[in-house]
Amino acid sequence: MTGKPTVGAKYSPATRAHCETVLREFYNFHLDDNTGSLLVNPFPLVRGRRLAQRDGEKEHRNRRTGLYRPTVPQRVPRRIPDEMYTRVFAGLRSHRDRALLAFWVATGARAEELLSVKQGGAVVGEQTVSVIRKGTRDCQDLAATPDAFVWLRLYQESAWKKGVLRGRHHPLWWTLRRPWRPLEYDAARMMFNRANDLLGANWTLHDLRHTATFLMLDDPNMPPVYVQKILGHKYLSTLDIYNRPTRDDVIRAGLAHHARQEKRREETPVPVDEPSYNPDSLSILFGRDAS
Repeated sequence: MTGKPTVGAKYSPATRAHCETVLREFYNFHLDDNTGSLLVNPFPLVRGRRLAQRDGEKEHRNRRTGLYRPTVPQRVPRRIPDEMYTRVFAGLRSHRDRALLAFWVATGARAEELLSVKQGGAVVGEQTVSVIRKGTRDCQDLAATPDAFVWLRLYQESAWKKGVLRGRHHPLWWTLRRPWRPLEYDAARMMFNRANDLLGANWTLHDLRHTATFLMLDDPNMPPVYVQKILGHKYLSTLDIYNRPTRDDVIRAGLAHHARQEKRREETPVPVDEPSYNPDSLSILFGRDAS
């Protein structure tokens, strides 16, 4: 490592591992020589790796097993509730912003992927939009809703009248004021934050992708493997994180279950059987002929 480190900079795993090794040996040196006031090494190896080094075995290459490196729990993705989404949508100030929001929730595309779409990539007849995937850089067609294309056409008609460039190879999304420039991520994020501020909310553009994922997974007729392909994930197991309900989800599901049970009891009362006797038993009791 050379030069002055940048605050908040992200280093590669190999660089971090090298720094840990240097610091570990530094503290081991002072502990062995009984210099300084240290009682423990703040960068120890786990027991298995320590024994392996002592026995001369090759050190395990997993750099995430330090004693004082607890596993960070994976957070459940946030979804925007329907009523909050409606309020955010109503707080937007232009057809362009409404079209963007509608496409993000309809397609599940990442914010950057949708912003890079060309005008020729939005095919109204097929109701699809073509995006360039972030990881693979492959072109993929994603299905959208009719409402999204209605807002898009309203935005385009207004933008073209103002002089925004028109053509298949020109960007689909532009700034709202001159000089006309392709809309970038930071500007789109600021637009969404302004709508958030009106509601006192803190949703992010990526929460729109999570919301789209939850909506697709909530559909019993939507196979998860299709959701995986729509989102552009390499593995189906990536969707496992969406199967971890939050506390509020569990409570809502429990209350809904009780409400359904109560409604079913009201609509289908339990029949009460009248007490009766076996006729054969009565005949024997009174001495009558059972035949």
